[in-house]
Amino acid sequence: MEGLGIYTPTMRLLPIFLLFLALMIKANAQWEIQHSGTTASLRGIDNVGGGVAWASGTGGTVLKTEDGGKHWQVCAVPPGAETLDFRGVQAFDAKTAIVMSSGKGDLSRLYKTTDGCATWKLVFTNPDKDGFWDALQARDQDQLEIAGDSVDRPLVNEKMGHILPVWKYNEGDDPAGDLSDHFFELAALSGESGFAGSNSTLVLGSVPKRDPVWNYQWLATQTPEHSYIHREAEEDTPTCEPCRGERLRVETPMSQGSESAGIFSLAFREDRIGIAVGGDYRKPNDPTKTASYSVDTGKNWVLAVRSPHGYRSAVAYDANARAWISVGPNGTDVSFDDGKNWKPLTPGAGETLGADKDWNALSLPFVVGPNGRIGVLRDRVLK
Repeated sequence: MEGLGIYTPTMRLLPIFLLFLALMIKANAQWEIQHSGTTASLRGIDNVGGGVAWASGTGGTVLKTEDGGKHWQVCAVPPGAETLDFRGVQAFDAKTAIVMSSGKGDLSRLYKTTDGCATWKLVFTNPDKDGFWDALQARDQDQLEIAGDSVDRPLVNEKMGHILPVWKYNEGDDPAGDLSDHFFELAALSGESGFAGSNSTLVLGSVPKRDPVWNYQWLATQTPEHSYIHREAEEDTPTCEPCRGERLRVETPMSQGSESAGIFSLAFREDRIGIAVGGDYRKPNDPTKTASYSVDTGKNWVLAVRSPHGYRSAVAYDANARAWISVGPNGTDVSFDDGKNWKPLTPGAGETLGADKDWNALSLPFVVGPNGRIGVLRDRVLK
């Protein structure tokens, strides 16, 4: 009969099926977007653990969460930092953190808080008027290392030459005093410098599975025609008398003959595996030479067989999933074979439009990007 509806038992199950499908789609989404309370471009992120994480970005912006990202607190702006770009943050707990701004000369600064970001203290300003800080790392909250771009001028104590300064700042040092003992020089080539994309071109680490333990420092740099890893290793002994050590400049296969291309992020695992990602930031969709890997603590590097599908600004290792994750403007890639092959980590069909894109930096499970974007990796995505 025309217009007569027919109802069957199968149709009774349709709403249940649609609800199940919606839940499955949501579970497959890769990044859960969080409300940050800011529109700043975020490039600094540090997950302390226990639900505590800190983020930083343009306009003197610093954020903090103590509940795993459910709520983000917009911190007080450090004094005189309203126009600074905080490219790096190193946190230690819910009360203590250090932020690094990047910029020419005295626009590169360190600020420290010990009261949960209610107040800040300026602890160190770049004394080189032409220098530019790229990355901040700390062995503990009193001993920091800051990697800077190359300079070709007197730095301190009339030292001359084209160098890559790595500053060592200790709590209590007088920023206005003699700083000649607070940096070491990496001999640089003309035009050699680093990128300040995600505070991850400088890595401090160790290999505890070796006997004795060795401490390492890796720094990524490039010229238009070459891409390098500076690798410093030192034996860790109770007296360090004598300490064995080595310093190497290792060329990697990631150069593209462009000033805008090279290595933008490094990460190492305790079993000697290292990953470098990058590419050409002016060509975000170009997969050419966007990743390489090392199996010997950075002595040798091999280009990935299948690269991430675009320029990548950050990489990190997820120990639970035994996977490496890299992010960039056009999306996310994952590798389950220690950087040899990468594949796009695509979002679920029901995920917020664009949630898979526009990322700058990682400290898993957190990811940050422009316009105040913060995401958290969903637990089941990599499973």
